[in-house]
Amino acid sequence: MQSIFLLVTLASAALAAPQSYNRPGVGGNQGNFRIVPILRDDRNGPVNGVYDFNFETGDGIRRNEQGAPTGPNGAVVQQGGWTMTFPDGTTGQFSFIADEFGYRVESPLLPTPPPMPAHALEQIQRAERERAQGIVHDGQYDPSRYGGGQPVSQQFRGGRRNYQ
Repeated sequence: MQSIFLLVTLASAALAAPQSYNRPGVGGNQGNFRIVPILRDDRNGPVNGVYDFNFETGDGIRRNEQGAPTGPNGAVVQQGGWTMTFPDGTTGQFSFIADEFGYRVESPLLPTPPPMPAHALEQIQRAERERAQGIVHDGQYDPSRYGGGQPVSQQFRGGRRNYQ
């Protein structure tokens, strides 16, 4: 009985296994998918935190990265990039740096914010002028500084607002 169960289990597994690499619908691929060769794969390290690698595939993907412990407290600073070809034939290039200031990616393909509105620039300039004059805003409302009359503690007496 156990041998029949084992035989049925193995037969089921064999029938369920993929019969080829032609997998329609996987990853948007409706036909044959192709195996992409690795054309280059160079790697060094890591030795004492220093490393680099560089690889390239047959479909135009290239990736490189270098790192060394040159950051604060021996942190590894990394830089590198990648290039790929989009389905329409255009090339996308990206580069990055990862250091004590964070991870920064640069590419002409990344979206950029709209220009700062004029009123925001005016507020920034006003704050800079006030700082130069020694004016500091601590984020707290002070009625005596901003024309509010009496301090808040004197405006309320007996649970009601004191309108004088």
